[in-house]
Amino acid sequence: MQTNPFTPNEQQRIVEAIRQAEKATSGEIRVHVEPHCANADPVQRAIEVFAHLGMHQTKEQNGVLFYLAHADRKFAVLGDKGIDAKVPSNFWESTKDLLRSHFAAGNYAEGLSQGIERAGQQLKQYFPYASDDTNELADDISFD
Repeated sequence: MQTNPFTPNEQQRIVEAIRQAEKATSGEIRVHVEPHCANADPVQRAIEVFAHLGMHQTKEQNGVLFYLAHADRKFAVLGDKGIDAKVPSNFWESTKDLLRSHFAAGNYAEGLSQGIERAGQQLKQYFPYASDDTNELADDISFD
């Protein structure tokens, strides 16, 4: 059963944030939303979703998944191997802090939009946009 906690406008804003972020980087960003986390650890669930969405198939292994289990109030930001090999270990901390501050107030759409924008800016220095870049992953939000 698909559960969407966003209004159509919020959903459009998130998709637009993905498109804007991907104009600055060759990185590929996806958002997956579900009410409940099927795993005690949201990072483990994000790893499962990452594989399910085929995100490991990007040429530079530079996919990023924003995972949100809104009813359980759990989330994770997961980067593929290509990103983890290049970025410092605390790379996602400021993005997670930004998400956490918005999510704590129940502002999921705003948090995701700003987190995606920040991720795009951060990825730009490691994975700049190339003129021959192709959009390898869909920009829409996936729901479970």
